[in-house]
Amino acid sequence: MARETQITTEELRQRIAAGDKLQLIDVREDEEVSQGMIEGAQHIPMGQIPTRLDEISSDTEVVLICRSGYRSERVREYLSENGYDNCLNMSGGMIDWVEGE
Repeated sequence: MARETQITTEELRQRIAAGDKLQLIDVREDEEVSQGMIEGAQHIPMGQIPTRLDEISSDTEVVLICRSGYRSERVREYLSENGYDNCLNMSGGMIDWVEGE
């Protein structure tokens, strides 16, 4: 069975509330994160991911976040190709997250 690669904003809220150990990585640009981030998320702009792989956990589940879910899915694919099989894309991105508040 294929491993799940997506997580909805609602599922993520439930996992955070349950205290699950997750690494949240926001791959948006500086001007985007200045408008707000999910509490506890780490900011690594998409273009810096290849040079900052040492900051990404290989044993904790990693949730990748962007505005709509498109860029974070590209990062998830890149990380998967580089041996990270523990990454999830937050589908709908911050657009859905803010709508669910």
